[in-house]
Amino acid sequence: MLIFRQLVDLQSSTYTYLLADAGRGEAVLIDPVFEQARRDAALIGELGLSLRYTLDTHVHADHVTAAWMLKQRLGSEIAIGAKGGAEGADRYLRHGDRLAFGNRHLAVRETPGHTAGCLTYVLDDERMAFTGDCLLVRGCGRTDFQGGDAATLYRSVHQQIFTLPETCVLYPGHDYRGITATTVGEERRLNPRLGGELSAADFAGYMGNLGLPYPKQMEVAVPANLRCGRRELPQAARQEPDWAPVAFTFAGFWEIQPQWVEEHLKELQVVDVREPEEFAGPLGRIPGARLLPLGRLAEEAGGLERERPIVTVCRAGGRSAQATVLLQRAGFTKVANLGGGMLRWRARGCAVEGGSE
Repeated sequence: MLIFRQLVDLQSSTYTYLLADAGRGEAVLIDPVFEQARRDAALIGELGLSLRYTLDTHVHADHVTAAWMLKQRLGSEIAIGAKGGAEGADRYLRHGDRLAFGNRHLAVRETPGHTAGCLTYVLDDERMAFTGDCLLVRGCGRTDFQGGDAATLYRSVHQQIFTLPETCVLYPGHDYRGITATTVGEERRLNPRLGGELSAADFAGYMGNLGLPYPKQMEVAVPANLRCGRRELPQAARQEPDWAPVAFTFAGFWEIQPQWVEEHLKELQVVDVREPEEFAGPLGRIPGARLLPLGRLAEEAGGLERERPIVTVCRAGGRSAQATVLLQRAGFTKVANLGGGMLRWRARGCAVEGGSE
């Protein structure tokens, strides 16, 4: 029996896929996210599986892979495309390679165009394929950096993905609308960039006029992923917190989700590090939050309780991330950043004091 799970990182809208041979207990994990390494390792442990490989579909620009972290935790091997330029993998994959897990395997198809090293992984019976950013649901990955090329991507999709059976279910690397899968037949007919009678010239014209900004995490993610996510972890990252479901970011701090914070407000110290005019401004504030602007935090942190967990918050999560570092240097151990700040807090519909609609 095949075990299959589709997991999501909400921050980057990245899908991670776990596949395992239930009989043999061997698993592979496709496109794991650094901040979700604890979650993925916990699931693999609960299901009684051993992780044989982490597989990345390409060198990502919008998140850091958890490949190296999971290798340290679980002993898995890192596999990635040979043409992607990454260092530190255990296996470099080329077209036609196979990755066995138990009695099942994934076949490797090179599908460059989004980046030079993109791969699509096809399950042995061709009922499922994992396309990364090469082919998305009714879309595709951009082609304007990391060796991307529109004509190459058009050929990759038509020759390596659209040649699969029509009923083959395609699982993308991302979806920003919450759509989880599609099929070869759907995309052949309905993909507005690559389907129907659209030619390579039509596609190149479309892609050449997207005008998209570069991913926000690109300057961090690409160098990290060229090392398969390897980094030297500070002591804080090696001590697993047990006071909340926090995730350690590649930038070096713990992060926490808005919903959990809202449900546990009475147990927490919420420290808002914005300026006073922001604290009283249109975004409002978290109920019970204490205002300690970042510039005064170091000198006024002594007024905070040492044993009660602290969640830091600002407008978008940048200043509050810096605040966690300052608090840890001051000896506070139970500290986490509210990822996305008040912007994300309000977008999730969480409770606020003050502010405006």
